[in-house]
Amino acid sequence: MDNRLDEAASPYLEQHADNPVAWQPWDETALALARDRDVPIFLSIGYAACHWCHVMAEESFEDPAIAERLNREFVPIKVDREERPDVDSVYMRVCQMVRGQGGWPLSVFLTPGGKPFQVGTYFPPTPKRGMPGFGQLLDEVADAWNDPDERADLEERADQWSAAVAGDLEDAPEPRDAAPDSSLLEAAAEAAVRGADREHGGWGRGQKFPQPGRIHLLFRAYDRTGDDAYLDVATETLTAMCAGGLYDHVGGGFHRYCVDRDWTVPHFEKMLYDNAEIPRALLAGYQVTGDARYAEAARGTFEFVEQELTHSEGGFYSTLDAESETADGDREEGAYYVWTPEAVQAAVVDDTDASLFCDRYGVTEAGNFEGDTTVLTASATVAELADAHGEDPGSIEERLGRAREQVSAARSDRPRPPRDEKVLAGWNGLMISALAEGALVLDGGYADAATDALAFCREHLWDADAGRLARRFRDGDVGIPGYLEDYAFLGRGALDAYQATGDVDHLAFALDLARAVRDAFYDEAADTLYFTPDDGESLLARPQELTDASTPASTGVAVQLLTAVEPFAPEAGFGEVAEAVLRTHADTIESNPLSHAALALAADDRASGHLELTVAADGLPAGFRESLASTYLPTRLLSGRPPGEPGVEAWTDRLGLSEVPPIWADRSARDGRPTVYACRDFSCSPPKHDLDAALSWARGDD
Repeated sequence: MDNRLDEAASPYLEQHADNPVAWQPWDETALALARDRDVPIFLSIGYAACHWCHVMAEESFEDPAIAERLNREFVPIKVDREERPDVDSVYMRVCQMVRGQGGWPLSVFLTPGGKPFQVGTYFPPTPKRGMPGFGQLLDEVADAWNDPDERADLEERADQWSAAVAGDLEDAPEPRDAAPDSSLLEAAAEAAVRGADREHGGWGRGQKFPQPGRIHLLFRAYDRTGDDAYLDVATETLTAMCAGGLYDHVGGGFHRYCVDRDWTVPHFEKMLYDNAEIPRALLAGYQVTGDARYAEAARGTFEFVEQELTHSEGGFYSTLDAESETADGDREEGAYYVWTPEAVQAAVVDDTDASLFCDRYGVTEAGNFEGDTTVLTASATVAELADAHGEDPGSIEERLGRAREQVSAARSDRPRPPRDEKVLAGWNGLMISALAEGALVLDGGYADAATDALAFCREHLWDADAGRLARRFRDGDVGIPGYLEDYAFLGRGALDAYQATGDVDHLAFALDLARAVRDAFYDEAADTLYFTPDDGESLLARPQELTDASTPASTGVAVQLLTAVEPFAPEAGFGEVAEAVLRTHADTIESNPLSHAALALAADDRASGHLELTVAADGLPAGFRESLASTYLPTRLLSGRPPGEPGVEAWTDRLGLSEVPPIWADRSARDGRPTVYACRDFSCSPPKHDLDAALSWARGDD
């Protein structure tokens, strides 16, 4: 048995191609090998930017003695969770059910038939803090498997766990008579306020994770009710995220999460999905409050993505690692990002500029991280620095800008964190949505990056003839059938690109993806959407994804997509599917809306209705664009159409529709001028030549 990862397209699997462990990819060849040898499978699931995955690899998987035991007694299989979230979700749920929590690396022992009987996460090489040593664990599992009586016990346990996870992930409740109504939004916002950390921002009293879905719920509830508590919790969280170590104050972009309550020290990997979803929340915050800090952080994040995560042809890469090399050649988490006063002084030419930089970002001799180094945080305001140094704020800003450029230049000479260059359809969809919204709120130029990425995904990942999407592209290799998140996230991205540009081709692609969601992922008998397509690989369970995690729940985003495209193709059944899914999961959503934020937002979309803004014009007028940029419209559906009926008929043909969509019908330009119609709940404003006037009608002001 040889290590078979040398030809893998996943950078994470490639990292293990030189291990003495005879790793196999998750495929029928590996599964058949376990059955033929009648030995257990050791399944290890991780991802390229995972710190503890690297640690376990160095401690155990590079150890020849451990490798010999793994190869002799097991079939070792390595899975990249970013490529195979279906496999990860099934076995991670087992871990959560058995141990109460999960994490990566995920370590699972399976029968030759793939049923789990032992599960954990990171194991040290030798016993430590109550954890068994990995070598010891291998011996114990192998001995038990080779003992007939103990093997019978393991197989019985595997059957029980498999039945439990199948019921948990696959079964759907009986649908209710009605989906959640508009009262859900305020109930969700109240729950967010109750659970908030009002001292430091965010939620929880330990590690702090970004929760963009909750922030969107709060802003939407504030907009509807005017309750300042909702606004305060949302802005306290966004401000803390932007000021603390979660944000990279030199290079822009956000790290994965913070390990402490006050947002100081991050877990340093940078994920594409965070740098898509967090800016969407920042853009909403900027529109609601006008706080320029949120716009600045969104711009900084978009610049980071452009510089560090963009493929030369337009798609977006997946991650930057948490670890990088030190001057000694060792790999350390955060080495690329942390500073000392001496390092700042060496990088910045002017001593005063260096001193200001240290004061602004809290760089001290004691530091706030390992080895007396400092993770940069916004520790003093420009106004405070101006008072302390006796200079005007403009001069301080100029000095800080100069210092940041010099610090950035010095940092670029350090060994860079490795980059995972997979292009994933779903994560690209999230980034496309963020950039499309940025084009409407900040700068129309962001639409170019959004549409370039969309074109990349259509060219490399979409099979138009089959109507199917592949999940992954890397170095010309395309593989893995798409999951619900790929169709839903990319479909929403295509729709958002249409809103930002008015290009009907993007709308056509969104409709194609919505049809695939309906046809391949919706189960009419269960009235639910599954994460895997109906012709996908058969695992222990066909999972559903209802709960938000590091990305929004794909079921929630799919329902959002289906609801949004319904006015363009009302006969396609999109609305019926969305409504059925919400009725099925209504009790789940209402019982814990914060854990199901994407579904809660989807339910509110249907209960409250979109604000349709149909613009009949050759492009979006500058005045309309200015109004959209400054106005928070959480349920906005911006629909450009040609000014005259011949153009609309051509667009209808382009979409493959037999009739002009209701959102375009009888909404032509008047008086030879760009015209907007604001519509909600089957009621429309008179034709307006001023977007503010249409929005005033929508608010009931006239």
